[in-house]
Amino acid sequence: MPSTFVIQEILKIILWGTIVVLFISVNALFLVWMERKVSARIQLRRGPLHVGPHGLLQTIADAVKLISKELVFPKEVDKFGYWLAPVLVFAPILSAFLIMPLGKNWIIRDLNVGFLFVFSLTNISFIGIFIAGWSSNNKYALLGSMRAVAQNISYEIPLLLSTMGVVMAAGTLQTSGLVAAQKGSWFIMTQPLAFLIFLCASLAEANRAPFDIPEAESELVAGFHTEYSGMRFALFFLGEYTAIFVSSAISATLFLGGWRGPLLPGLAWFLIKVYALVFVIMWIRWTFPRLRSDQLMGFAWKILIPFAILNVFVTACMIQFQHFFK
Repeated sequence: MPSTFVIQEILKIILWGTIVVLFISVNALFLVWMERKVSARIQLRRGPLHVGPHGLLQTIADAVKLISKELVFPKEVDKFGYWLAPVLVFAPILSAFLIMPLGKNWIIRDLNVGFLFVFSLTNISFIGIFIAGWSSNNKYALLGSMRAVAQNISYEIPLLLSTMGVVMAAGTLQTSGLVAAQKGSWFIMTQPLAFLIFLCASLAEANRAPFDIPEAESELVAGFHTEYSGMRFALFFLGEYTAIFVSSAISATLFLGGWRGPLLPGLAWFLIKVYALVFVIMWIRWTFPRLRSDQLMGFAWKILIPFAILNVFVTACMIQFQHFFK
């Protein structure tokens, strides 16, 4: 018979898993509505208005329509890979909520490897993207998946290098420790270059404009999910918007003090910072044009990576000088 402790842990995992899945579903619906409103305001439009107050129920209507659509298996696809790909894209992103410090003592597992655990698992999503393109038996889907993998390889390096300065300054990989190290001032004050590099690289990791060449509609129809419909397409959609939220949450934890802030509860401050970053990401999408493939790769290897290495070097020198003068 399992011990009481094991049963409690299993029940705790089930409870937290249910809460996370519900939050992700509602959050994705809200982010779709938010993006429609942001894009409308930038283009001097009003956006959704008629379904619910200010169009709030429009995304729910779209979700019901999407779920009710037929699940089609295109001819000559690899059925197992075609079925597995959406799951591989969506499921690993859930792992980020395991170590996310939502507030003081509001963390499921405070792992000592912290956000490296998130980066290692969320990269599995790109395996799912490549499987989706290859198994679809569609040249546009395959080209989109190959672009996504090449983009991931290029931008994973500056993404991780940009976090090195924060880790060196904080002296820990635990997300709670990173927040605690920003008690005096946020790391965006001492690591502004790292923050900008992280923001650019996270945009590319999430396939967001101006780095959305894996899904370039004018070139590749819909990229790696061209042949997907119904709930399988919805999983790709959920994965994209959840990745935006997760990258913003990690950025808020690393550079904006996490849940720290005056007057309001920690959870409220954390969500304010995260949604502010999400708004910036949406603003960027509807402001800048899409880059070409060669421009995207050149920007990563010729600009972001050298500046990220320079930031690590300067941070290391500053830490050594501080120790020397102590």
